[in-house]
Amino acid sequence: MDVPGRWKDLDFLLNRSGNITGPDFEPDPAVREFLHDSCRVLCVGAGGLGCELLKDLALTGFGNIDVIDMDTIDVSNLNRQFLFRLKDVGKPKAEVAAERIRSRVAGVQVTPHFCRIEEKPIEFYEEFHVIILGLDSLEARRYMNQVACSLLAYDTDGKPDLSTIKPLVDGGTEGFKGHARVIIPGFTPCFECTLWLFPPQVKFPLCTLAETPRSPAHCIEYAHVIQWGRDRPDEEFDADIEEHMKWMYEHALARAQEFGIQGVTYQLTQGVVKNIIPAIPSTNAIVAAACTLEALKMVTMCSTQMQNYMMYIGTDGIYTHTAAYEQDPLCSICSPGILFQVQSSMTLQQVIEAIAKERSLDKPSVSYGAENLYMHGPLEELTKHNLSKV
Repeated sequence: MDVPGRWKDLDFLLNRSGNITGPDFEPDPAVREFLHDSCRVLCVGAGGLGCELLKDLALTGFGNIDVIDMDTIDVSNLNRQFLFRLKDVGKPKAEVAAERIRSRVAGVQVTPHFCRIEEKPIEFYEEFHVIILGLDSLEARRYMNQVACSLLAYDTDGKPDLSTIKPLVDGGTEGFKGHARVIIPGFTPCFECTLWLFPPQVKFPLCTLAETPRSPAHCIEYAHVIQWGRDRPDEEFDADIEEHMKWMYEHALARAQEFGIQGVTYQLTQGVVKNIIPAIPSTNAIVAAACTLEALKMVTMCSTQMQNYMMYIGTDGIYTHTAAYEQDPLCSICSPGILFQVQSSMTLQQVIEAIAKERSLDKPSVSYGAENLYMHGPLEELTKHNLSKV
């Protein structure tokens, strides 16, 4: 970290005052020391966007980075996930990415976590100053949003306790389109507040899938929606389990051959089942740069924060737009609380089911004050005995 001139450009930001600095910003060399020595940032995802984020964070001066990802490297990743090589196929993405960044950027500590985000306890996420999401899954984003908002506490006047805020920076890409957004629980809309921004997934009529398939996607969806439940009724399909995906591909291929349809491949099967849109490396680079800049501004206050959602479109030329979306006062995730009436005779299990149905939540956790009544995930075994209580 002592190479002369290495942080010249960063020092221009951190050692000088200006007209667009954030509130309470004080130019000081100690800010860069904090950025490198004390600040901890978590990168969730080590795929196409995650690789760019890790590179940008390391080269921006963040010295302590953690990365979490449950996937292993596939040969199809190599065209855009530049931290990986052919020899790395089959290895955990998080571990390989961490090692590659450590070897290329001197002085940076990168700690990998090869696991699901749900496997980490809530205390794990409390350790970080900022969390950056480089995910391609709506469900994973919603989970991390719930984690960050669950850490937020309110005082007796219903105002957020500033010491409990865990800021998120969320990035996402779809082909030549992308977005970067800032989520400050209690002050900006959370992910759930603006769920309407995400278009609904394309669905095919069941009659077409069952009787008159005309495309490879129809054959894949037939295996996914109909055949899995018929042949393996006691198992829940998990697209992240390799054996499940191979089964899906083989049966989709057999269905396609039966109807004389060509084009079913393993990669296409993954794309249809996971609703994957082909990734463009340049889009990943642009969105990752925007996310990293927002993380830097959060930690150092060297400039005013994005307000609060930026979208990028690169299909016809280059177009960006920033919108200041507003919080939903009735949001069940980030609001101080909303009234929900239940009968006093209902068990906790029945209350959870009613809340999930009313608020369209998937497997919600319930707590009262500092006491966890029921926690979905790693703490489920310790709290599920409360489900039968009234």
